[in-house]
Amino acid sequence: MLIPLLIDFACVVVGLAVLWRVAVKIEDVSFIDAVWGGGMAVVAAIAWVQRGLPGGRGGLIAAMAVLWGARLGWHLFTRWRAHGEDPRYAKMLGKAKERGQFASASLKFVFGPQAVLLFVTCLPAQVGVLQSPPGTPIGPLAMAGAALWALGMAFETVGDWQLSRFRADPASKGKVLDTGLWRYTRHPNYFGDACVWWGIWLTAAEAGWLAAAVAAIGPVFLTFTLTKWSGKPLLEKGMAKRRPGYEEYVRKTSGFIPWPPKG
Repeated sequence: MLIPLLIDFACVVVGLAVLWRVAVKIEDVSFIDAVWGGGMAVVAAIAWVQRGLPGGRGGLIAAMAVLWGARLGWHLFTRWRAHGEDPRYAKMLGKAKERGQFASASLKFVFGPQAVLLFVTCLPAQVGVLQSPPGTPIGPLAMAGAALWALGMAFETVGDWQLSRFRADPASKGKVLDTGLWRYTRHPNYFGDACVWWGIWLTAAEAGWLAAAVAAIGPVFLTFTLTKWSGKPLLEKGMAKRRPGYEEYVRKTSGFIPWPPKG
């Protein structure tokens, strides 16, 4: 399993190196968010090819990763094309751009770390596929994982759609989205992402304890990222200043796991 994983990682490094050069040329790294999802779809597909195009459990795992990654990648790419440079990255690299150090800073702070994080987060799909010989049947654990994956896909797809409609309505400017799925969690898309990758992990875990242990790194890291690091905390920072009523929304609405609002 080690050699195929090294091949996967080499493909990630080469692919992001090419995209880094594109980012340097246009002086914008914002499309990296689309690469996050699309890249994991590609990595899962490469693992699937290396395993000999397995059906059964291996095919199911690859399909789940590819469908998730393709949807998320396209959604974030079209959002970037519509809205331009992400303010988060503009702030992160603004001074480096002024000093003529954009290339080195974008490699150090964006594309380099993303190569490692993308590979690690995608471990459940890679390990699950590589540990599933062609024709491996889909057992009850894999079925439970697929059900959790489907729940996650529904949450993030509907959540993203509701947010897109909200942002497109001029009457929503300066307001807080607190209807639909956003009534029950401040981040239905993040909750959906976590369910997707815990579902893929659960499916991969059917291959045995070694696969489960190695693959667990991915969803554990992803959940930490979404809830404690660059997901929810970074997104919510300063929201209270930009949107009146956001503090009240935070007070009554669950930060991650869907739950009936308080009050």
